[in-house]
Amino acid sequence: MKRVLVRGADPDRWTGRTAIVTGGGSGIGAALTTALVDAGADVVCTDIDGEAADRIARGLASGRGTVRAARLDVTDGDAVRALVDATVDRAGRIDLMFNNAGFALGGNTEMLSPAQWDSIIDVNIRGVVHGVTAAYPHMIRQRSGHIVNTASMAGLTAAGLLTSYVMTKHAVVGLSLALRTEAAAHGVGVLALCPAAVETPLLDGPGVGGFSGRSYYLSGQGVRAAYPADRLAAETLEAIDRNRPLLVVPAQARMAWRFSRLAPGVMQHLATKFVAQQRQRQKL
Repeated sequence: MKRVLVRGADPDRWTGRTAIVTGGGSGIGAALTTALVDAGADVVCTDIDGEAADRIARGLASGRGTVRAARLDVTDGDAVRALVDATVDRAGRIDLMFNNAGFALGGNTEMLSPAQWDSIIDVNIRGVVHGVTAAYPHMIRQRSGHIVNTASMAGLTAAGLLTSYVMTKHAVVGLSLALRTEAAAHGVGVLALCPAAVETPLLDGPGVGGFSGRSYYLSGQGVRAAYPADRLAAETLEAIDRNRPLLVVPAQARMAWRFSRLAPGVMQHLATKFVAQQRQRQKL
C-alpha cells in the first residue's frame, strides 16, 4: 500500500488516537488503516476476511502508530458492539470509528433477488448503523470523537443499473448529515466520504447479467482514471481535522454534484441517456 503524507498544522494530531476501521483488508479501508498508522494512531483493522486484515496489519508493523487485526462481520451487531467495547476497555476510549465495509451489485434491477437486496442492505446500511450505535454512545460520554461513514458519489447523485447500491449510499449520506446535527452538541464529528470511482476491488466486484462495474463507474462519473485510495485516505484525515460534513472528490465529482442540485431534471435526463448507453454497450 502506497503511503501519502497527511498535511496539517499539527504533525502529532493523530498520535495515540484510537481508531477502528471496518472493511480494512483491502481498498479504501486498507488505505485508511495505512494513513492512520503512519500518522501515529492506534488502529484496529477489521474485515470479514480475517486473513486480509492480518496481511494489512503485518505490513504496517514499522509505522509510527500501532495496528492489530480482527475478523469482523459488520452485519452482526453484537459482534460490532463487542469489538468496540473491547477496544474501549483496552484503550480507555474510541476516537475514530470508520464504518467503511461495503459492496456493490450492478446490473438490471429486476434481476436482483430478494436475498441479494437483503445482503446489500445488511452490509451497506445496517453495517454502518451497527458501527454508529456501538461507538457513538462512548463518544458522547467522552465528549469527543469522530464517526466516518464511507458513502459514495452514488449517495449524492443517481443512475440506474446500480440502483441497490445508490439506495444504500443515499441512506448513509442521510444518516451522516442528520447525525452530525445531533452529535455537534456532544463534541462529536461526523463525516461522509463521497468519492467518485476509487481504485479498489469494488470496481471489478460482482454484478448480474454481465454487468461491468469498471466501465460503468468510470464512464458514468466523467473521470479518466479511478481515484487513488491512498490519496482519498490522506484527504479523509484532513477532512476530519477540518470537521467537514462531506468529502467529495475529485473536482469532476464536485462539479457533477453541484450540477445535480442546480438542475435535477437535466441530471435525470442525462442519467437516463447514460443508462441506455450502458445497456447497449454491455448488452444488458
